[in-house]
Amino acid sequence: MMQSNPIPALDPNPLPAPYWVFKLLLIVTFVLHIVAMNFLLGGGVLALTAKWRAKNGGFGGRLFSDVAKKMPVLLPATITLGIAPLLFVQVLYGQFFYTSSIVMAWPWFLVLAMLTAAYYGFYYVSFRSGQHGGKAGGVMLVSVILVFLIGFLFSNNLTLSQTPARWATKYFADPGGWNLNLTEPALIPRFLHFFTAAVAVGGIFLVFVALANWKRDREYARQVLQFGGKAFMYATMAQFVVGLVFLVSLPRGLRMLFMGDSPLAATLLLVGITGGIAAIFVMSGALRNENIRAAALYAPGVLAVTIACMAVMRDLLRDAYLSPYFHAGQFAVATQWSVLPLFLALFVAGVILWLVMMRRYGLLGGKKEIERPQP
Repeated sequence: MMQSNPIPALDPNPLPAPYWVFKLLLIVTFVLHIVAMNFLLGGGVLALTAKWRAKNGGFGGRLFSDVAKKMPVLLPATITLGIAPLLFVQVLYGQFFYTSSIVMAWPWFLVLAMLTAAYYGFYYVSFRSGQHGGKAGGVMLVSVILVFLIGFLFSNNLTLSQTPARWATKYFADPGGWNLNLTEPALIPRFLHFFTAAVAVGGIFLVFVALANWKRDREYARQVLQFGGKAFMYATMAQFVVGLVFLVSLPRGLRMLFMGDSPLAATLLLVGITGGIAAIFVMSGALRNENIRAAALYAPGVLAVTIACMAVMRDLLRDAYLSPYFHAGQFAVATQWSVLPLFLALFVAGVILWLVMMRRYGLLGGKKEIERPQP
């Protein structure tokens, strides 16, 4: 039965809101999640790089300590902001996502163990980075690698959910659930595309760290600005190459969506490329003039547009992959008008509150940072 029809039946329960509402919320919440995740992974990679390049502590050691104190906040922010898009994926694409999760059951279960271990590691580093620098660096490296592997497993699951034709072969090859989607040609380029973006956005995170220190310690803030800004520019340049490889790795029919077959997809790709180039030029000018306002406001603003375009392109690509099996019109809808406005209002209020909390904590350039008690 699985070989003839591997896709489970659609959930008969009607959607409690129009399809487009869930689609919009999926994209918006994914953008919020991906920004937090990029701060976490990219910030961790750059903090380790600064530490290992430093001589006798200095700027690199201080930056490592600053970032380390924020990691236990960034990880739960990433998890919390990731729950919403994961739920919306299950609502709209549950029959695909649940099946791929079963096919790679054990690697998928390991995500929880790796998250827990990474969380403990980040807490250890946040408390001990100033006292046991060498050991803290090793623990940070392990935690960052775990986050890296979690992202790789997510890419495996999501790409597998988009290719139902592979399910039966993989399941019957190993019914115990020790499967990955390593035979997918686009898997590695897709994952590297996300990783390179994480390093670029991690550079923006360091720019916010520089902004938070701009009035208190101008020399240190300048060093952080230069390091973070250059990391952003170099990673964004690399992203053009990685993105091209990812595009070429797609099946021809899907690749051509971005080459003109879909005017929307082609336009989004053009806007995304233009936005990336513009962000590089804005950041370059900000670094030359040491203009912290341009680096922390204008460059991230242009980058935000680029990230939004890429998120929509990602969603269009998923629907193109699933077009033989998935159609928006297949859902029954019974809008719960008594609840929907309240939900949307609370959602907007929650996002605003999250941004205020991040700014107050110093993750978005705020002036105040919460002091951590020593154990």
